[in-house]
Amino acid sequence: MKLVATGFLVGATIIFLVGRYLELHVGTGWGYMRSAGEAGMVGALADWFAVTALFRRPLSLPIPHTAIIPTKKDQIGGSLGDFVGENFLSEAVVRDKLERVGISSRVASWVSQPANADRITAELSTAARGIVTVLRDEDVQDVIEQVLVRKLLEKPIGPPLGKILEGILSDGSHRRLVDLVCDRAYDWVTANQSTVLRVVHERAPGWTPRFVDEMLADKVFSEVQNFAWAVKTDPEHPMRKAVDTFLVEFAGDLQNDEATIARAEQIKQQVVDHPDVQAFIGQAWSTVKRMILDAADDPSSALRTRVRDGILSFGHRLENDPELRGKIDGWVADAAGYVVRHYRGEITTLITDTVARWDAEETSRKIELQVGRDLQFIRINGTVVGALAGLVIYAVSQLIFI
Repeated sequence: MKLVATGFLVGATIIFLVGRYLELHVGTGWGYMRSAGEAGMVGALADWFAVTALFRRPLSLPIPHTAIIPTKKDQIGGSLGDFVGENFLSEAVVRDKLERVGISSRVASWVSQPANADRITAELSTAARGIVTVLRDEDVQDVIEQVLVRKLLEKPIGPPLGKILEGILSDGSHRRLVDLVCDRAYDWVTANQSTVLRVVHERAPGWTPRFVDEMLADKVFSEVQNFAWAVKTDPEHPMRKAVDTFLVEFAGDLQNDEATIARAEQIKQQVVDHPDVQAFIGQAWSTVKRMILDAADDPSSALRTRVRDGILSFGHRLENDPELRGKIDGWVADAAGYVVRHYRGEITTLITDTVARWDAEETSRKIELQVGRDLQFIRINGTVVGALAGLVIYAVSQLIFI
């Protein structure tokens, strides 16, 4: 394109020279040709100077206000950053754009498609596998021991346990456990008659006849069995009420009695210090890590299936719940507004700092390669328009002064 534009300048020069020659040796009518060529030369040279001055100094001459891009690179970068910040990163513009985009609707329609849900699940699995792989086992183990276990040891366990037990007792959830204990107790008594007989024989005096011991053992077994059956079948049995009373009092003691709280702390410390518990704590992360990796690698694992179903369910709900979509759009707009309010300067600094790091000559060359073709058309147009303007001016002057 530079050659083409220069060719127009050469053509205008030839037209000027030929027109001038013919004007001097043939007749003044050729002045029209000479004027057109002369004005075309002026237009071509002026536009060449203007285009060249953007990127370098014409003819390497230190003319002021030339080589604009190399010398004003940093200023251009700053102005570009300010322009982007004021016109694209203003809170009003961002909120208006997000409102027109309708992010929640687009997300809902995309997420509710099974193929996309599978893709999200696969990406989450990859991310989880990467995070778990990168984490050092020693570091995670230290976190478990120093944060979780230490926090457990720092806070008294009695009051929260008492509160939990109190809640369980208030809604009667413990009765199923009591029923199970009563059932197992009755079954054990029924299945262990020989044990009862043996205990009676062992505790009976040596001088009593054996048949007396057997009769006494049968009586004891019968009474114990009847008692166990009564406790099992009667929900209002005094034994059950005694258990309820004990549990209620125990729940209160765990929260308010210092001796009971201290005893609970001792038991907690003994449990934590037990070698088996310490081994479990040491192996906890390894177990969890192996479970995560196995679930992430298996597309049919229960974890990935639940995640996929949860994503699909969320997508369908988002599609059918305008109120939820409105909330999400509001959250996104608020988050974007917060970012542009507080971090617009840091975002635009990315532009200015990037431009500042560019080499001036390399920047000028890259920009020229991108827009240079259109700029050469300016030179061509300048030559043509200049020639036409010169022709018109010469013609008007001829009409006025001749």
